[in-house]
Amino acid sequence: MGKKIIVAGGGAAGMCAAIYAARNGADVTIIEKNTQLGKKLSMTGNGRCNLSNLNMNEKMYNLSAEKRMKQWLSVYGVLDVINFFKSLGIVIKSEDGYLYPVSGQAGTVVTAFENEIRRLGVKVIYGEQVKSVKISGSEPEDKALDARQIEAVLTRGAKIDNKLEKYTVVTNLNSYEADRVILATGSLSGAKSTMSTGDGYYICKQLGMNIKDTYPALVGFKCDQNEQMPENGVRCTAEISFMLGTEALAVEYGELQFTRDGISGIPVMQASSKIVKFLSEGKPIYASINFFPDYDDEDFLSLEKEMLRLRDDRSLKEFLNGFYNSNINDMIISRMKMGASMKMKNISESMVLSIFNAYRNYRIKLSESYGYQQAQVTSGGVSLGDIKDDMAVNDHHGIFVIGELLDVDGRCGGYNLQWAFTSGSIAGTVASL
Repeated sequence: MGKKIIVAGGGAAGMCAAIYAARNGADVTIIEKNTQLGKKLSMTGNGRCNLSNLNMNEKMYNLSAEKRMKQWLSVYGVLDVINFFKSLGIVIKSEDGYLYPVSGQAGTVVTAFENEIRRLGVKVIYGEQVKSVKISGSEPEDKALDARQIEAVLTRGAKIDNKLEKYTVVTNLNSYEADRVILATGSLSGAKSTMSTGDGYYICKQLGMNIKDTYPALVGFKCDQNEQMPENGVRCTAEISFMLGTEALAVEYGELQFTRDGISGIPVMQASSKIVKFLSEGKPIYASINFFPDYDDEDFLSLEKEMLRLRDDRSLKEFLNGFYNSNINDMIISRMKMGASMKMKNISESMVLSIFNAYRNYRIKLSESYGYQQAQVTSGGVSLGDIKDDMAVNDHHGIFVIGELLDVDGRCGGYNLQWAFTSGSIAGTVASL
């Protein structure tokens, strides 16, 4: 029998780690506090499960992780993910580089994981929450693997003797002995049903690791209560800049989503990790929205001249009817404190130009994020300075930390699941040696 490994957490990273360890001959047990595996995975990508992205590089991750990510992705990148899912019987398709299961159902991915876990004889314990990991003994030799050795293990199946400490994993109900422990308990982000409560941060802190401040990421924002927002909500393509004074903290382009109390959509979520900390500190953050991002100054000036010819008996509402989305028009009319029924011939040219300008620089004051329950991931977490290249903890080479527990967060588009699979595959393989 191989090494006895306990994986704390049955999410994407934990299941991936368990499969790689079991395929390498380890005796693996997953401890999952939910009543099913892959609860959060089953909800990703609006239920379609965006597994990875062909446009994969370290620049898609937070600044503090970039340098390490380049190396980790060179060890286990997007092609490795594709081959891994082929081995599970999952057929993958690309949509402009975004990789999805052909089934279009996240549930089929979770089922494939479960089937492989069952086939490999991995034991799964449900309904128990890991509380701590204790050192219960040690073997004489203590060494970690370098990047060259990790790659040799993953690509050529190399065997490396690595004798380490012994551990006792304590849950709310029981305790379990292990040769290796893989912590994959996830972060704070996710719906209540996923039970994403950040338990792992406390466990890692007990083991001497540093925890960087955490914030919701890939999340939308509530607006100041005095802002005029569309009653029925609306989606539109725009460029959005997040401003702190005159400084643009982030600029994104894509489909925005306006709600009664805030803004969301992929461009907002992409920028959120750069914004949420400032909001939590009470800094005044404004979103500046350009509803005509595909028009340069000259093109928009020509459009203005054409529209100005229509200053006749029609009302302001009629005038703007074909100019842009009616919900956005109403929002801007309200912002300008004008009446929708005003006749265009009674509105000065300078005021009309002010209205047009609002479409290219519509400022909304933000108040706070929608919080962890609506966030897809968490920024911050276990410092990468405490983790070796093989995902083992610096001071405890038989304990591995993977996935969202670590200070790694990526953009929308499959980058966070890629990280789950990358970190899980490395930890599961190395732990089994």
